[in-house]
Amino acid sequence: MDQLSRTLERFGGVNLLPLAVALVAFVLIGTPSSWVTLTVAGLAMGMMIFLMASGLSLVFGLMDVLNFGHSAFVSFGAFVAASTLAYFSGWLGGDSVILSALALILAIAAAIAFGLIGGWFFETVIIKPVYKDHLRQILITMGALIVAEQIILAIWGGTPMSVPRPAFLEGSWIIGDVSIEIYRIFALALGVVVYALLYLVLNRTRIGLLIRAGVENREMVEALGFRIDRLFIGVFMAGSALAAMGGATWAGYQTLIDPALGAEMMIIVFIVVIIGGLGSIEGTLLGALLVGLVSNYVGFLAPKMSLASNMILMVAILLWRPVGLKPAIK
Repeated sequence: MDQLSRTLERFGGVNLLPLAVALVAFVLIGTPSSWVTLTVAGLAMGMMIFLMASGLSLVFGLMDVLNFGHSAFVSFGAFVAASTLAYFSGWLGGDSVILSALALILAIAAAIAFGLIGGWFFETVIIKPVYKDHLRQILITMGALIVAEQIILAIWGGTPMSVPRPAFLEGSWIIGDVSIEIYRIFALALGVVVYALLYLVLNRTRIGLLIRAGVENREMVEALGFRIDRLFIGVFMAGSALAAMGGATWAGYQTLIDPALGAEMMIIVFIVVIIGGLGSIEGTLLGALLVGLVSNYVGFLAPKMSLASNMILMVAILLWRPVGLKPAIK
C-alpha cells in the first residue's frame, strides 16, 4: 500500500488512480474491444453518479449537514424528467433532431427547476432547525426520504415507469469490434460540462471564493459582512438541482425506474463522497469515476462480486487514506 501511494504521488498523485485501475483492468480483461466498451460505460456511469454526489459534497462541505434525504431529489428528478419526456413523446420518435433535443432539454430543465424549488423548501423547513446537530439531521432527513418515497408512490404509483429516450440518443456507435452506446457518450459529455462549470464557479468567481472561504472559516466570512445564511440556501438549492439533474440522466440510462430509486442510489452516493473526501468536488469526481469503473470491470470479471465491489473499494481507500482521496481543507 505504501509503495502504491509513493508511486502515485511521484507520477501525479491520486488523480491518476482511475487510469491505474483502467490499466490493471486492461491486463485482466485481455480483449481490447471489451475493455473499451466497459471503460466508456464505467466513465459514463461515474459521471452520472458525480452529478448526484457533487451536490451532497457541496452541502456537507459548506453547511456541515448530513443530508440523507439528498437522494429524494434524485428520485424526483428522475420521475419529473420521465413524465416530461412522456408528455413530449411525440417529439422523441420523429425525424426532427431539434424537437427531440428540445424535449430532452425541457425534461432536464424541469428536473433542475424542481430541485431548486424543492431544495429551498427542504433547507428552510427541514434543515434550518437542526443545524449543528448531526444526530437530528440524520433522523429528520431519513424521515424526509421515506416521506418522499410515499409521495412518489401516491403520484406515480408503484409500477416501474418506462423512460423514453430521444431517437438521436438510441443505438450504438460501432467502431471496428467496439460497440459504444450513444447515450453513455451523452452522459459522459454532460458530466464533463457540469464539472467544468462547477470548477470555474468555485475557483474563478466571487461567489466561489465566498463558498470556499465559508468552508474554511464561516465566522470570518460573517465578520466581513456577508450573509452566510443566504449562501447556505443558494448552495443547498444548487446541490438539490444537481441531484435532480443526475436523477434525470440516470433515468434515461436505466430506461425503467421505480420509487425505490433514491434509496438505492443513496448508498452509492455516500460511498463516492466518503471516498473522495468530504466537501471536495475534485475528490467526488475521482470517487465517482473509480466507483463507475470498478463496478463495470468487476461485473464483467467476477459478476458475483459486483454488489460488494463498491464497499470493498471504499474500505481499501479508507485504509490507505482515512480522510479520502482529496478532502477539502477545513
